[in-house]
Amino acid sequence: MSMKIRLARGGSKKRPHYAIVASDSRMPRDGRFIEKLGVYDPLLAKDNEGRVKMDVERVQHWLSLGAQPTDRVARFLEAAGVRPKTERSNPKAAIPGKKAQARAAEKAKKAAAAATE
Repeated sequence: MSMKIRLARGGSKKRPHYAIVASDSRMPRDGRFIEKLGVYDPLLAKDNEGRVKMDVERVQHWLSLGAQPTDRVARFLEAAGVRPKTERSNPKAAIPGKKAQARAAEKAKKAAAAATE
């Protein structure tokens, strides 16, 4: 059985509230899970202690049994110090689009022209 540690969504429309759960990877996102490991409330401020609460001992237990955390849960575990930080690379996200590059080139051209006058 392939295990995942992931988020299960709760809360009403536009008011999300997530449970951090250990579940079988074949189950639906909000469906059956084996154990609730914590909660995540994205509506709280990022520096608020209540934003992410989890039972670290149980998380480590599931990780030792081979459970794989999802990307978001892995970030929570890195912030809690349970997992080492991993290098993430998305070089295309930092490159501006064609129109933005054209605007920047035009602005640089005008600035160079103004500097020479």
